[in-house]
Amino acid sequence: EYDLLVIGGGSGGLACAKEVKLTWFVYFTFFFFFLGTKWGLGGTCVNVGCIPKKLMHQAALLGSALKDAQILSLSALFLFHSCSSSLNVRLCCFLPNRKVKYFNVKGSFSDPHTIRGLTKGGKETILTAEKIVIATGGRPKYPIHVAGALEYGITSDDLFWLKESPGKTLVVGASYISLECAGFLTGIGLDTTVMMRSIPLRGFDQQMASLVTEYMESYGTKFLKKCIPTKVEKLESNRLQVTWKNTDSGTEETDSFDTVMWAVGRAPDTKALNLETVGVKTNSETGKIIVDAREATSVPHIYAVGDITEGRPELTPTAIAAGKLLAQRLFGQSSELMDYDNVPTTVFTPLEYGCVGLSEEKAVQCYGSDNIEVYHAYYKPLEFTVAERDATQCYMKMVCLREREQRILGLHFIGPNAGEVIQGFALGIKCGATYPQLMKTIGIHPTCAEEITKLHITKRSGLDATVTGC
Repeated sequence: EYDLLVIGGGSGGLACAKEVKLTWFVYFTFFFFFLGTKWGLGGTCVNVGCIPKKLMHQAALLGSALKDAQILSLSALFLFHSCSSSLNVRLCCFLPNRKVKYFNVKGSFSDPHTIRGLTKGGKETILTAEKIVIATGGRPKYPIHVAGALEYGITSDDLFWLKESPGKTLVVGASYISLECAGFLTGIGLDTTVMMRSIPLRGFDQQMASLVTEYMESYGTKFLKKCIPTKVEKLESNRLQVTWKNTDSGTEETDSFDTVMWAVGRAPDTKALNLETVGVKTNSETGKIIVDAREATSVPHIYAVGDITEGRPELTPTAIAAGKLLAQRLFGQSSELMDYDNVPTTVFTPLEYGCVGLSEEKAVQCYGSDNIEVYHAYYKPLEFTVAERDATQCYMKMVCLREREQRILGLHFIGPNAGEVIQGFALGIKCGATYPQLMKTIGIHPTCAEEITKLHITKRSGLDATVTGC
């Protein structure tokens, strides 16, 4: 009668039967709950195992989160300042233990081997060194061409130190800093608007960027798209009136806000260093220091790492890794260079976006569309099901080379805990993982990350990429 008879309607039996794609028959008991429970299709996992366990685990986590929220809502600002101060103290104590002498001064070059340092009180300190490393980082930029921007606006640096709620806030910019700040301001219940001149998350995969902003809109953040601010004025009520121009229609509009936050990029903090005096070359447009693969500047014994260097990711972990490797090379411990390929990162918006490797656009640009295969899926996190949360923007895609081995060029994930998910997969991609290897990886059930190990629908096929079951 049958080509295959499967006895048992649990995870293994169902998977086997579905894979064969032939007529099949499953013997199962009816679905009743009593001592010595029996159930129908789905087995232990669906009925009394993985799925209910994870849902109850999520309920317990939410219970703990509610307790934490009572504390955080009352003293979040105090806790943040305490945490920051504690870290400052720990770092200051840590340096002497490593035989590092700390000077709290503002430094600038007097000559290629000499730094002149000034304290806040104007006391001068002269320091000389055989080798010098510049790692002064960046600071947020103000759009000084916008009237009132500097007088009445703040930046993300200021936002974290406000003593009162920012109230109704306009965040200007489409960077990850802009979207992250707008996301948590909306999340704590503030009326928040993002003004974007052009595209969101420039440099990131644009399909993913659009999904991020779509979710933010459904989450409650307002967006003014293709708009450019022209002036900020202070009203008698102390509110700030912002005027902007819509670049599509050419019309001018205004609205008032309690706070205007600029997130229009960061600039290297190098102006006071007198780099031109000692011959350190910078990019005339960005102001960033030009370095080679060894992090060396145009002056042989002067080096630079981190956000101030041209062409490097503006990420803390890359600065840390580059700094460590530079020190090891300078003192003969290693000859290893920093590898800036396949650096993972995450945008901590309300629905997180994590990625590693090339965007789809960059992969097409590098290899051509005919040589790229994109596996993708829309999925629904288990945590979203009972709460009936919108999951239409929960999406993942894997960009691969269309060759026999199908090397993975990029992995992009939007959903809960995206940073944790991408950190785990980053090692494999750094090691040259292929699509077949990933398909041999067993997923952890029930997690969002396991959906990556089941990607099988390609964009090229045109098939529906919605995940419909376990």
